[in-house]
Amino acid sequence: MPTQENNDDRIALLQGTLDLLILKTLLLGPCHGQGVARSIQRQSEEVLFVDHGSLYLALQRLEDKNLIHAKWGVSENNRKARFYSLTAKGRAELLEKTSQWKRLTRAMGLILEPQREEG
Repeated sequence: MPTQENNDDRIALLQGTLDLLILKTLLLGPCHGQGVARSIQRQSEEVLFVDHGSLYLALQRLEDKNLIHAKWGVSENNRKARFYSLTAKGRAELLEKTSQWKRLTRAMGLILEPQREEG
């Protein structure tokens, strides 16, 4: 269970960012929802925490858009779980959104850390 101190260090996700993180996580292979959340938290060095309400709404939204596919299976702790995998449309969306994200972060960097003019 995270402490309040740890929660203060976490960063809220921007709209659409969670979808991108889920698609990227599923690029590694099929995974159930809890595994997706743990992977995002682990890969972000515990900075990003995905609450389950937001996660499952995002998974449903991605499934409705045919970006991911879900099927029932058994998790590593022997429980019934839905396993999500990336579709071809989801892979294309991931490439497009990753490109957009890189342009956005570059633009933010230019504004937040402008290079000093020489002269």
